[in-house]
Amino acid sequence: MPVSLRVALLFSLSVSCAIAQTAAQTSSPTDPGLRTIADANKNLTGTPPHGIDWSPDGKLLTYIASEDDTTGKSGDIVQIEAATGHASVLATAEQLSKLTAAAVNEKDADHRARYGMSAYIWAADSKHLLLDNGGRLWLYDIAPGTGTLIVDTHEGSGDDPKFSPDAKSVSYLHNHNLYVHPVASTGKETALTRDTTDTLLNGEVDWVYLEELDVRSNYFWSPDSKSIAYLQMDETKVPQYPITDWIPTHATIDSQRYPQPGDPNPAVRVGIVSAKGAKTKFIEVPFSPNNDYIPRFGWVDPNTIYLEVLTRDQQHLNLYFADTRSGKTRLVYTDNDAKYLDFSTDLNILSGGRFLVESWRDGHTHLYLYSFDEHHPLAADATLTRQLTQGDYEVEYVNSIDQKSNTVFYTSNESSPLEDNLWSIKLDGSSKDQLTAGRGTHGTKTSPDGAHFSDYYSDAITPPVISLCNVTRNCSPIWKSKPLPPAKTVTSDIVSVTAADGKTKLYGRLTLPSSTTPTSVSIPLILNPYNGPTPQSSIRNSWSATQIFNELLAQHGFAVLDVDTRGSGGRGRDFQQAAYRNFGPLQFSDQMAALDQILTQYPQLDPKRIGWWGWSWGGTFTLYTMTHTDRIRAGVAVAPVTDWRNYDSIYTERYLGLPSDNAATYNDDSPTTNAAKLKGHLLIAQGTGDDNVHMANTIQFIQPLIEAGIPYDLQLFPRKTHSIAGPTARDELFNRILWHFETYLKP
Repeated sequence: MPVSLRVALLFSLSVSCAIAQTAAQTSSPTDPGLRTIADANKNLTGTPPHGIDWSPDGKLLTYIASEDDTTGKSGDIVQIEAATGHASVLATAEQLSKLTAAAVNEKDADHRARYGMSAYIWAADSKHLLLDNGGRLWLYDIAPGTGTLIVDTHEGSGDDPKFSPDAKSVSYLHNHNLYVHPVASTGKETALTRDTTDTLLNGEVDWVYLEELDVRSNYFWSPDSKSIAYLQMDETKVPQYPITDWIPTHATIDSQRYPQPGDPNPAVRVGIVSAKGAKTKFIEVPFSPNNDYIPRFGWVDPNTIYLEVLTRDQQHLNLYFADTRSGKTRLVYTDNDAKYLDFSTDLNILSGGRFLVESWRDGHTHLYLYSFDEHHPLAADATLTRQLTQGDYEVEYVNSIDQKSNTVFYTSNESSPLEDNLWSIKLDGSSKDQLTAGRGTHGTKTSPDGAHFSDYYSDAITPPVISLCNVTRNCSPIWKSKPLPPAKTVTSDIVSVTAADGKTKLYGRLTLPSSTTPTSVSIPLILNPYNGPTPQSSIRNSWSATQIFNELLAQHGFAVLDVDTRGSGGRGRDFQQAAYRNFGPLQFSDQMAALDQILTQYPQLDPKRIGWWGWSWGGTFTLYTMTHTDRIRAGVAVAPVTDWRNYDSIYTERYLGLPSDNAATYNDDSPTTNAAKLKGHLLIAQGTGDDNVHMANTIQFIQPLIEAGIPYDLQLFPRKTHSIAGPTARDELFNRILWHFETYLKP
């Protein structure tokens, strides 16, 4: 055996033993206050219920029970009476399982989870549910507790099923086409579209619209249940990326349509089709089909639709009204930004010729009420009635609008950029009111009648509690997390520092071994920022499962720092746009400024033993940092974008423009450009089935490392996607990260 091979094998064996030893040291603790790797990848406080929804009449709050529910068993649909708080089982898991034995394969399950598909949908009469079991659609009659199969294609279809507004029909997608089926089991289905090519999607959402425009459905019923408006996406010109599965003896390839910066996007257009089946009438609007986007569309009234056109540079949003009978259109509203628009494009059409939109035109995302001619929507431009909210805070999303009382329910971070609450305000701008209480974060869902809401609450030290509340602020818990002993020998606090500009306040979280003092032995510090643009800041006063791993690192003698720099979200337009066409340098300067301030404030931290790790954008930032400073001794990049020309068109062009117009920034801000300047010990982790940040990123980064003779570590996870999900893979990943820092940051 050659000496070099023997050394390599001995080193590999020592690494494997060390990782195994680390895993053994961090599993099966006798003290619940000590965190383990397994703890970091499971919900220690219990699994909350999911599928929370309201019956259309607002009388019942329903959800699907988890194994930790006290009212029902796992898989039961539980109902809670809004008026009394009485909880009972609406349908048992046993009842539901008898309806179908159809199995959902892993790919279909992942697809449904990403689309946020619910296992049940309420009918408008509040007496029936549409149950989606593996794509087979059942009508469940609540009173007798019986189910009737109404759609069965034998292939687990039924994607994006919906009731018609009159609850007489059910629509769904199958093989890229749109179908309607009468609720009466004796009726026959009607194919509204009949395209046979895999590149033409009728009413179906493609990958990039789902990921970057938050599109969850691409077809909608008219209010009178006579027609359906749908988006047709033609992906013929969109390049394909091969996702390879190397596990079989003969590898297989799944070709994904994935537009990268400068590539043709899906060509889109909106069509109107009769629910009884007829030729589609497509709406003509002035835009570039292969470049511009239609992020939202829907119905104004039974004869008028609205559709939004977002230009490819994402600097202009145009709202059109279209008459479905004549095909005439009118531009009624525009919003513009010199850099980019990055707020919710949701449009809320209200009665009386009004609509509500969000805009950050005044520097923060706020609500604006517009009016138009209700009887002749295309007669004139929409006019601004009033700005409903204003101030130094962000409206995060509109929860619902109760048109009977003219009340808007919305979530904002008005109290603090680290927290959010549910607020209400009248459409005339009066009676603004905060409905949730307590320092922390609130995920809420209001009832259709505006009288009640569900509240998913937590703060940094309080795991989630779900409550049923009324608008007079009386709340009753319906689910509580299991108690979790605090992590021993660990402290964690929100800290504030100043950005590199010397004036902007930044927030962060510092987790420390609690035994450390300013005069104690030096402690290695690991930075774990994300720093990409997001709707909300990542530093939040909320319960976070990721904090468990930070606590584990602290119990192993590491300090962990996470700081939100300029360029991240939740702090207004200027704060986020500071990184426009400056994707890395600005965040890097802010992180270095934050690091220096924390080292000064906490002298027990060792400036010569600095680590860094991150996931996705955070992984990209890890590589950027390690190629621009020699201060990082060890770093871990999980699923990193290494060249911005590799990522998708909508996201990347929003911040960097087109590669042809901004080649220098694409080059300078991509970690691969400076890979040969890498300093420190690097570990890259990547799922080979990642359809978000492709495997090509990792391959392209390690090639210049090989050419420069720079050593690196690589951890691959076969078939795993961007989240590297599953306890086995996650335990392996976190064990590997811990071993990396134990090896290279400890004395």
